[in-house]
Amino acid sequence: MVNDGTIGVFLLDDHEVVRYGVRVLLQDQPDIEVVGEGATAAEALARVPALRPDVAVLDVRLPDGNGVEVCRELRDRMPGLACIMLTSFADDDAMLQAVLAGASGYLLKEVRGASVVDAVRAVAGGASLLDPAAASRLLDRVRADAERNDPLGALTRQERQVLELIGDGLTNRQIGRRLFLAEKTVKNYISGIFVKLGLQRRTQVAILATQLRLDRERKPPS
Repeated sequence: MVNDGTIGVFLLDDHEVVRYGVRVLLQDQPDIEVVGEGATAAEALARVPALRPDVAVLDVRLPDGNGVEVCRELRDRMPGLACIMLTSFADDDAMLQAVLAGASGYLLKEVRGASVVDAVRAVAGGASLLDPAAASRLLDRVRADAERNDPLGALTRQERQVLELIGDGLTNRQIGRRLFLAEKTVKNYISGIFVKLGLQRRTQVAILATQLRLDRERKPPS
């Protein structure tokens, strides 16, 4: 946050008109300040670490790269940075890669302005979100991938239980109470899940857990 508690935002989009529109929309909010802008991946990678925003709103398609790679590199340098992908294209591959890169949200530019403002506030507060239509497509994609693999093959029984409870929306403390574990132990299990499944964020684990639960519910009894 900026010193007065305002949410600092960096905007990355190669279209000046789009940046202007989003900037005006955000600057009109008393708790949000646009601290910087860029039109290329190179500009974002140079400016964001110096400006230290709380949230980066990143276009997916850029003239010298793409916002997904920018997201991945920025979050490697600044783990506390929340990234929102804002794009004109409902690209399933880009959406999946954005989540895997650690993005907190993926919104289409056709959404209402209020949705962008709400998204910035949500991810600045630690929440993760996806556009509902995008989330539905991502679940379908993950489900199709899971049919070809056993995504949980490397997990222990306890790790599988923790994953399922994350999918139910429980906090670490609630999971600990349910499984009679210390909260620190739950965090250690979650870290193990991240490593074994190649994930980076709790959102990714929740999506996978939700997909697996839906598959179980749809599977006819043997």
